[in-house]
Amino acid sequence: MKKKALAILLSAGMVLSMAACGGSAPAEAPANEAPAAEAPAAETPAAETPAAETPAEPAADTGDDLEAAAKAEGELVVYGSCEEEYLQAACEHFGELYGIKVDYQRLSTGEVQAKIEEENGNPSGDVWFGGTTDPYNECAGKGLLEAYEAKNASHLLSDMYRDKDGYWYGIYKGILGFMTNRDELARLGIDAPKDWQDLKDPKYKDLIWLSNYNTAGTAKLVVNTMIQKYGHDDGIQYLVDLDKNIQVYTKSGSGPSKNVGTGECVVGIGFLHDGITQIVDNGYENIDLIIPSTGTSFEVGATAIFKGAKHPNAAKLWIEYALSPECVELAAQNGSYQFLVLDNAKQPEQAAAFGLDPENVMKYDFEDAKQNTSTYIEEVMKALGGGDDRFKTE
Repeated sequence: MKKKALAILLSAGMVLSMAACGGSAPAEAPANEAPAAEAPAAETPAAETPAAETPAEPAADTGDDLEAAAKAEGELVVYGSCEEEYLQAACEHFGELYGIKVDYQRLSTGEVQAKIEEENGNPSGDVWFGGTTDPYNECAGKGLLEAYEAKNASHLLSDMYRDKDGYWYGIYKGILGFMTNRDELARLGIDAPKDWQDLKDPKYKDLIWLSNYNTAGTAKLVVNTMIQKYGHDDGIQYLVDLDKNIQVYTKSGSGPSKNVGTGECVVGIGFLHDGITQIVDNGYENIDLIIPSTGTSFEVGATAIFKGAKHPNAAKLWIEYALSPECVELAAQNGSYQFLVLDNAKQPEQAAAFGLDPENVMKYDFEDAKQNTSTYIEEVMKALGGGDDRFKTE
């Protein structure tokens, strides 16, 4: 704890100098499992159950009928595109609250999208949890998500944090930016980039890491951001020019952030809350967080039900749970420091300590992303000559 506190204090001061402002999925069911809470034996009187073992009362507004129907199904399969620690904590807590067996697996949003598209209405999972909404929107457009009008959606801060037809709901918000290794830049005698155009400078050749356009929702957001920011043709050309300086394309969107502190990656493009995790939880005080000076975009991390889910009531109960403080506040307790989008949830103090402004972002066209992301990715890959070994997926 002392180490974390020291990291926050040291890094908070650092921010004053900032700019203005997951291999392919197996075909089988997930290997990880959050065990359901055991029910007491029938012959044991309720009065004999020790008070300390009494399950916590669910705080999500779900309704007795839905909870009973979910418990009757008894199982839930979760595909999570948030970080593993948060996914595990949420799944285990859900199982403890409702006595439902939860299987879960961590996959990048692109991997989940590919898996659900291949299964085409006969999904091996019930719900999707975490990860940016561009792949969610594409799946919704292809009829692969189930609409559900959640009661707890009344606590969302804005209608922008939900699909208008109830195909997905937002649970957090993350800012896209740069993470740099201060020590490595000083050793190389290079200034940190301040804006998107700076990243094309030849001095950053083989120093930049970005996630893979084929597998990561973060990279898909980068594509949409550049096209919305610079226009279609200029946006794609920007990514072609940027590619000349990219050393590694990681499978997961959080991949670059995990290698900045060690110096293996000197400049990483990704969500700044992933950088906070590296500073606060892993003690990498040499990381600077940069919001691009001419503006950037943001993700809405979401949750949704797969069309044809085998446990539909447990899936609906999950959505209600995911839209509760009891779920979303587990993020900061498990190393994920995104801004929360529920009016009854407490914002993570770590994000505020680094001076990040969740409103300091460009207006993002979700509808354009919903309609065109797949096409844009194909166009970018074609412009890059079909890619190379850096873009291969297993």
